[in-house]
Amino acid sequence: MPNIKIFSGSSHPDLSQKIADRLGLELGKVVTKKFSNQETCVEIGESVRGEDVYIVQSGCGEINDNLMELLIMINACKIASASRVTAVIPCFPYARQDKKDKSRAPISAKLVANMLSVAGADHIITMDLHASQIQFVMLIRLLKTMEMSVFYSFRCGE
Repeated sequence: MPNIKIFSGSSHPDLSQKIADRLGLELGKVVTKKFSNQETCVEIGESVRGEDVYIVQSGCGEINDNLMELLIMINACKIASASRVTAVIPCFPYARQDKKDKSRAPISAKLVANMLSVAGADHIITMDLHASQIQFVMLIRLLKTMEMSVFYSFRCGE
């Protein structure tokens, strides 16, 4: 049976630490940095081979940077032979753009779900999606949690 490893993105290290503390685990070692041209670089600092990996990264704040960091972290863990990678995303990025409301308008929530899938995410854990139809555009398994006490004090915008 694989062990669980939890990694934190840079969007909410306090939330990641509270989740790890609640589970009695230590956060995995990860280094994130920006190159001079603002590209994101992520290095996973420990072996994840055969492990069940959870990556905590919110869609708040610098949404595009946080999303790209999450995608790179997921891909890095998959390439390093993680057994399963679950993205824990308290605020799903682009969730408000979940349907085509005008001609030639993108469904950005579907694009984000597709990018997470292509990066290698096996599951997504999120809360309070903008609308229930977003669940139907997901290509990967969505674990929607409406009540997780750890998240109560870490909602977007607070």
